[in-house]
Amino acid sequence: MKRFEFLKWVFTFLLAFFLTQNLVLAKTKDNNMTRTDICKTNYKILFSGEALQPAGDDPEMLAILQKYIFGEVFTVGELDIKTREMITVTSLAVQQTLPQLKAHINGALNAGVTPIELRDVIYQCAPFIGFPKTLNALGVLNEVFKERGIKTPLKSTATVNENERYEKGAAIQAPLYGDEIKEALSGLPQNMGDDVSRFLTEVCFGDFYTREGLDLKTRELLVISILVTTGKVDTLKSHIKGNLKLGTTKETITAAIIQCLPYVGFPNTIEALKTLKEVLIEN
Repeated sequence: MKRFEFLKWVFTFLLAFFLTQNLVLAKTKDNNMTRTDICKTNYKILFSGEALQPAGDDPEMLAILQKYIFGEVFTVGELDIKTREMITVTSLAVQQTLPQLKAHINGALNAGVTPIELRDVIYQCAPFIGFPKTLNALGVLNEVFKERGIKTPLKSTATVNENERYEKGAAIQAPLYGDEIKEALSGLPQNMGDDVSRFLTEVCFGDFYTREGLDLKTRELLVISILVTTGKVDTLKSHIKGNLKLGTTKETITAAIIQCLPYVGFPNTIEALKTLKEVLIEN
């Protein structure tokens, strides 16, 4: 029995490795691969199915969509497949497009994103889109987990206790953003702006950013995708600066914004790219 389990593990590992290597090859256009070839390779790895099938009520729309997303957008920039799928899951969770979210949660798992990473991808949305929408997305995530035999609840990745939230949150927030929110909200009646500023430090940075499920650079890159999706340009500008302070390259930020393009459309994406240009010029 032990030998069987070992062989099963080896087979699973080798299969995942093989698929990942094929996907890496399919990320870059060359003279030997058309966008259709790239689309079919990427789609099969993510969804274990065949792209561009002449079935359903609208095969023409699906063909345009699949070749555009998996055959073209996937070739832009040097993002790895895991990061691309985490960005996509984030954008779909923000939009509450739950059927598509379910498909890409499966795709993310197939691409090697771990259940714990995926859970934190969804958790990360809460400070930016609110808890009701985040709970909707978590419902879809847990549905996928159950269908795939992944036991829930997953182990906790929280790292702070109740009386450390502000201190630990401020340690992350201050180097990236200073006191800009506290200053922006000063002067409100009964100093209630100070309460909101404290909540931001304790909840966004203390409760969520300190979790072990994702590293800080990944969290901040995913926030870019949240803000591209919502179209909150002023906040996006601030978080582009935060990403740059963390050492994320301008090329990575650009590719992350473009990865959102098929899911949010051209207006939001172009505004985000213009905002990135403004930040780069300022810096």
